Amino acid sequence: MRLTKHEHAALVLERSAKTLIVDPGSFTPPITDSIGDPSSVVAVVITHEHADHWTPEQLTRILATAPGVPIFAPEGVALAAADFDVTVVKAGDEFTVEPFTLKFFGGKHAVIHSSIPVVDNLGVLINDTLYYPGDSFTVPEGVDVDVLAVPVGAPWLKIGEVIDYVLEVAPKRSFATHEMVLSAAGKAMGADRIRWATEQGGGEFFALAPGDSLDL
Repeated sequence: MRLTKHEHAALVLERSAKTLIVDPGSFTPPITDSIGDPSSVVAVVITHEHADHWTPEQLTRILATAPGVPIFAPEGVALAAADFDVTVVKAGDEFTVEPFTLKFFGGKHAVIHSSIPVVDNLGVLINDTLYYPGDSFTVPEGVDVDVLAVPVGAPWLKIGEVIDYVLEVAPKRSFATHEMVLSAAGKAMGADRIRWATEQGGGEFFALAPGDSLDL
């Protein structure tokens, strides 16, 4: 399976000539333009309803080239994306869309501020290999995480929390995501902290820029 990181929170997984898209949002250029065969898309996962993780335009483009592909997301996304056919998922659910398996964890977005509503958010474990928590620090209980996609910059986090999260999960491999709100210097500083935390558990950090890939 090959992972390609795109701008901000968007991830593309490829296996056996099939493609899975995760969180194609407003900070990501049209995701279908970066996929060699857009008709190869077999599913889309959206972790939560915020626009930096999905937009109607992104979904419309995906469905234009891969009609009828399932969209897996929590209830908040289904309400926000009422014009689309969304399969509502919750923590503990498991789905298989060959050649991908999806397992969902968590339930709520991390708190930004007491004045801002806490929305639904689900982390996703893909093929028992890659775990992405969306906008949360949800630990996938009972899972020995191979690859962790680590949020590094957002209004809801501080780097100390990121470090503690990586130390707790102790992935074998990690890379930073959710970085478009940071300057180049901020991205580099965050990457250094994630690298250090990953190495404490014997893991390896990969500094993936948008468009970079990693074989899982």
